[in-house]
Amino acid sequence: MSRPEAMTNEQSSKTDATNESVEIPSPLLGSCPLPIFEHKNIVLGHGSGGKLTADLIGKIFLPAFANPILDKLDDQAVLQINGARLAFTTDAFVVTPIFFPGSDIGQLAVNGTVNDLAMSGARPLYLAAAFILEEGLPAEDLRRIVESMGAAAHEAGVQLVTGDTKVVNRGKGDQIFITTTGIGVIERPVNISASRARPGDKIILSGYIGDHGMAIMSRRENLEFEGAIESDCAALHGLVTAMLDACESLAGTQRADHPIHCLRDPTRGGVATTLNEIASQSKAGMLLREPLIPVRESVKGACEILGLDPLYVANEGKLVAIVTAEAADAVLQGMREHPLGRDAVVIGEVVSEHAGMVRMETGVGGTRILDVMFGEQLPRIC
Repeated sequence: MSRPEAMTNEQSSKTDATNESVEIPSPLLGSCPLPIFEHKNIVLGHGSGGKLTADLIGKIFLPAFANPILDKLDDQAVLQINGARLAFTTDAFVVTPIFFPGSDIGQLAVNGTVNDLAMSGARPLYLAAAFILEEGLPAEDLRRIVESMGAAAHEAGVQLVTGDTKVVNRGKGDQIFITTTGIGVIERPVNISASRARPGDKIILSGYIGDHGMAIMSRRENLEFEGAIESDCAALHGLVTAMLDACESLAGTQRADHPIHCLRDPTRGGVATTLNEIASQSKAGMLLREPLIPVRESVKGACEILGLDPLYVANEGKLVAIVTAEAADAVLQGMREHPLGRDAVVIGEVVSEHAGMVRMETGVGGTRILDVMFGEQLPRIC
């Protein structure tokens, strides 16, 4: 990295809680600044799903609430209650803008919660929602959002059965925040968790990545790109059902060794962050092949213009599946017969080397490490 000639000693030593660099002693001028982990205040990066989020959870939340269920750090809790296996999840949606190409915050809240349940193999049943409204929000916008939520819930086959509403002073919120809770039932003998990836497993991606994040970005910044970009927001439980159905005829579908080991929807932080989480929890390595990863040309071009990496851009209608090599073809076939999985493809495999890391063979023959991002490419994306 070239020396920043215009930087003065005074400039190089300044830092505060919103910066992501540390104080650089004058002998080190010209070196890359190191990221700060010990923030005195919360910064946007703490909501990125990346390293700052993991640090926040590990140092503040887990010590206070630690228990065997929470410690799994899956997107939902799997609970045994009176002989039934239930999936239980909660989420919050603070996306800005609240209306964007292809979707809105209401549909996003329903589908995002349904998807967290579905990633355990559960059939979603019921939702709760809490609305934090800012004084001055147009009533017609609220009506539009609520009607969108109702339509999404009806399409997903779930019922919103309880909720709450609060209003904050003008300027103390950002139009509307929605918090949801969902519950579903796990009816099949599956044991799906981020800790279950094993060397030899195949990594399957359900379709094109980056659509949601770039749709948000285009509306937020009033940008126009060649080719329309719309959010991929969708409920994925039907696709998961198709995948589970495809495994029914295969050997090894009992709970202890079901061929579908992991399911995740790569939202905040994108595919790269999601696979890093799985690699860390499974203590295995991930090896991807860049030419196999589907990215629309419009999304690829927009990312190049904005200096973003589509592998770290949020998705809201895609999933990553880790399945046994023997089951991969059957699962792929089942996915491709569903509208939300017709572009599904194997993008790599789980390996025993470089445990806890994600590596990618690039299109030019090199190898790239896909680390967890420190901060946030696109804040307030979901």
